[in-house]
Amino acid sequence: MYKLFLGFVTVALFVGCSSKEEQALMDSYTKNIKYHKHLQKTEKTELKDGDSTVAILTATYLYTPNFEKNDTREEVFVVGVSFDNPEENHINFDRNSTSAGNQEYTLTLSGKKATRVVRLSRNDERLKGISFITDWGDYYEVTYPHASKRFSLVFENSVYGKGTLPFSKVAKFVYTKKGF
Repeated sequence: MYKLFLGFVTVALFVGCSSKEEQALMDSYTKNIKYHKHLQKTEKTELKDGDSTVAILTATYLYTPNFEKNDTREEVFVVGVSFDNPEENHINFDRNSTSAGNQEYTLTLSGKKATRVVRLSRNDERLKGISFITDWGDYYEVTYPHASKRFSLVFENSVYGKGTLPFSKVAKFVYTKKGF
């Protein structure tokens, strides 16, 4: 009798507590599903001068699988960049730039320059559902030529080095080493 009562109480606790929390979690997820999908394809890098950060770049890959065998669509990103001194610094999406100095930052996709860059306003519809949107960052929609299944965006400065943001057209765990 004691075991039956204990089993009944345990089952009642599991059923009573889990259903409310699970439903709230599912409601939150379905309400923000676009945000969560973009978050999976977002990477961040920082360029530093010692212990202080001089530039932060976030990039969200806007890829939608279409399962075509010869998919040659261009690669599109929403890029956000923040500088410690925005009046003196800027980003150049052309790796063949001739300007010099430590204010020059470049962003290339596996060594290729951008084919199209559109600066986005803070209330642009394309920023809805994108993570890490701040009031002090500049945002762009950047298009690069078609790339293979795995590629990297390279954010670089001649003084502060470079940051690499790895992306892939399939889930990242496909390329990780197996645990066993």
